[in-house]
Amino acid sequence: MSIDRNLRTAGPQSTWSEVWHLWTVIVPRRSINGRLVYGKVWRRHDGRDWIYKKFTEFDGEEAA
Repeated sequence: MSIDRNLRTAGPQSTWSEVWHLWTVIVPRRSINGRLVYGKVWRRHDGRDWIYKKFTEFDGEEAA
């Protein structure tokens, strides 16, 4: 019997980590483009590391 090691294990952790979610960073982290980010950021797991993107809030009244 052979085992395919390329298959990803299904589980709640892997599903949640593959989508961007809002996260609060206290210790500054490097973003995708190499800048330091802290506070509210977008975070996603790429299978090996966590990736961070700057979160910018917008005013709903200005967008309308």
